[in-house]
Amino acid sequence: MSYSNPDALVSTEWLVENLGNADIRIIEVDEDVALYAKDHIPGAIAWSWSEDLHHPIRRDYLDQDGFSKLLSDAGVDPDTTIILYGGNNNWFAAYAYWLLKYRGFDNVKLLDGGRKKWEQENLALDDAVPTITPSDFRIQGSERPEVRAFRDDVLEVDETTIIIDVRSPEEFSGEKLAPEHLPQEQPYVGGHVPGANNIPWGKAANEDGTFRSAAELQEIYGSLGVGSDRETIAYCRIGERSSHTWFVLTELLGHANAKNYDGSWTEYGSLVNVPVERGS
Repeated sequence: MSYSNPDALVSTEWLVENLGNADIRIIEVDEDVALYAKDHIPGAIAWSWSEDLHHPIRRDYLDQDGFSKLLSDAGVDPDTTIILYGGNNNWFAAYAYWLLKYRGFDNVKLLDGGRKKWEQENLALDDAVPTITPSDFRIQGSERPEVRAFRDDVLEVDETTIIIDVRSPEEFSGEKLAPEHLPQEQPYVGGHVPGANNIPWGKAANEDGTFRSAAELQEIYGSLGVGSDRETIAYCRIGERSSHTWFVLTELLGHANAKNYDGSWTEYGSLVNVPVERGS
């Protein structure tokens, strides 16, 4: 069994051979936005997940024009392929990948294993910030609302929809409100969407940060009945871990009806008078 879309990934070996390729733009997207300044893959630029990808005022993302400008500022042209990578199994790189796909940009891939595998292989790192000449690039593809779920979609699901909570078991049960390294005082209740299945996002990754084989991934998610024709909605706390799961379902397993509920628990757990379950 092979990945449904193996072209969605590039290996570290491939990237080493293509570091000087003018037709690729390497972009780091990390939870720790200060990490890039310390060192990064040679030739890479950085996007801040919290500032560069989001609307400046309301809780939403840049629109298609905004992403077009972001790509233009990165020197992207119609022949450019974006290679995204980051730390922690590429969770925020997958977030940027999902957003680009959502806004209609297709020429994007993930570096399998991301920063973790790159560092484990002792590959070259640099602290130089490349000089980029902006282009006049504009996204030509249509936006894809079908890859995004909103709170009403979650509240109105029936038994035919599979909901996957990709947070840790402690967050799912309500014991914790956020990952261990983050503050536990949050403006929402603990628990999960009723009927949700808990498959932590990290199960999809190997120890070196690369994705598990297609057969292993199918074993993990197929047990829920996940298939190409059944709607599946993934969520986490703010949408980045569930983007990683969306990538697995869509690009690696070929699920044509997977959505990311990016409002996730920060939205759902703050809603008034909605059902919440606790416990495993």
